[in-house]
Amino acid sequence: MTKTAERLPAAAAHLAPPPSPAGGGRGRRILADQVRAYGFLLGGLVCFALFSWYPAIRAFVIAFQRYTPGSAPEWVGTANFRRVLHDPEFGAAWRNTLTFTLLALLLGFAVPFVLALVLNELRHAKAFFRVVVYLPVMIPPVVSALLWKWFYDPGAGLANETLRALHLPTSNWSNGTDTALISLVIVATWANLGGTVLIYLAALQSIPGELYEAAELDGANLLQRIRHVTIPQTRFVILMLMLLQIIATMQVFTEPFVITGGGPESATVTVLYLIYKYAFLYNDFGGACALSVMLLVLLGAFSALYLRLTRTEGDA
Repeated sequence: MTKTAERLPAAAAHLAPPPSPAGGGRGRRILADQVRAYGFLLGGLVCFALFSWYPAIRAFVIAFQRYTPGSAPEWVGTANFRRVLHDPEFGAAWRNTLTFTLLALLLGFAVPFVLALVLNELRHAKAFFRVVVYLPVMIPPVVSALLWKWFYDPGAGLANETLRALHLPTSNWSNGTDTALISLVIVATWANLGGTVLIYLAALQSIPGELYEAAELDGANLLQRIRHVTIPQTRFVILMLMLLQIIATMQVFTEPFVITGGGPESATVTVLYLIYKYAFLYNDFGGACALSVMLLVLLGAFSALYLRLTRTEGDA
């Protein structure tokens, strides 16, 4: 038995297939797969290069030039930045943008979260109410803004007609200097809350039910369960949506452009709307690009924070 066992490895060695040459067909297959993958990506990369990267680089260059269509660009250094900084509307635009962002965070953070909690507790007609909540997102932004412009009309608008029917005082809404900005915040919150609600719903439904059962056994009421279970379990989603909302609301343009035109008395001029005025009303593309670079730097900081947090959470 011992001699037979010793002969088996030698016989198996003769039957084994010869080793494949190093770097043979396997390497060629990997290279072919990579070439094929980059070939599929080529169309997307070309689109990004033409419509995203090139305009961004071009805008950065024009920010340091005196540029008007039909004339040769002239390098002026930081003159565009200095001129924009001394514009009386510059401070108002940034103040309005930051105020809009803060108000949008207060409404856009609380309202979708509360709606998601309510929808998550429903036992009947869940699909119907999800469609109702998401419906504003499916309306084109310009159409939505035009509807709200009619709604806010101080004369025959639906808002004031409803207040009159209830014998309540009417408002100037988007035509008043003290109410115009908050009116636009309401429009933006209504138009975009659907997607946020669905994301919150997905986060809420991923929370293990055992945590709520344990909290109930400990005598926690509804608010205590939300505070000690719901919010800690969804804190990452909340933080991500908050950062994304800051980035989005600081680029608000459609609502002031369609509803108020930046008025009354520059009460709703935002940074993006001021960029539009420089480019298409003043025909000053250098100033418009200088403002764009300033906004890009600020939004780039928030974007870097978002990427850092998502990477940290992914590593965890």
